[in-house]
Amino acid sequence: MSSNHPTVAGAGEAQSTMTRQEMEDFVKRRWEAYEDLDAAALAADYAQSAVIESPTAGVHTGPEAAERAFRVIFNAFLDLTTTVDNVIVDGNNAVAVLLLEGTHIGEFLGIPPTGKRFSMPAGFFYQLESGKIVRERRIYDFTGLLVQIGALKAKPA
Repeated sequence: MSSNHPTVAGAGEAQSTMTRQEMEDFVKRRWEAYEDLDAAALAADYAQSAVIESPTAGVHTGPEAAERAFRVIFNAFLDLTTTVDNVIVDGNNAVAVLLLEGTHIGEFLGIPPTGKRFSMPAGFFYQLESGKIVRERRIYDFTGLLVQIGALKAKPA
């Protein structure tokens, strides 16, 4: 994985390589926390200087910001399910291809609950160092989510 952004660990800093099994265990534990809607457990996976890019929450840094962002999502979509279709591991990098589904049950970014369901494919890209996420990028169709829950109107193409 290449990036135009600097890595979190600076030149000369030690970076430990995780084994493939450690990476697979990390990803499995992470999806179990998603299933439980456990914002604190998910946030604990981030390094203090972690950079997280999300269509919903923008760019934010560190575990505290991650936990706040997870709570917004989990409170709005109390029945959220995450189905992992595929995980690709390469060294300290992992990509998870998944399907997110849920019902807009609580307020979401100032949008009152609509009771409408959504289904959305997504890709989550992780870079880990010493067992913690130092960089995460989530890719999904945020506009499509807003259309599905009735917050935006769109004409069929």
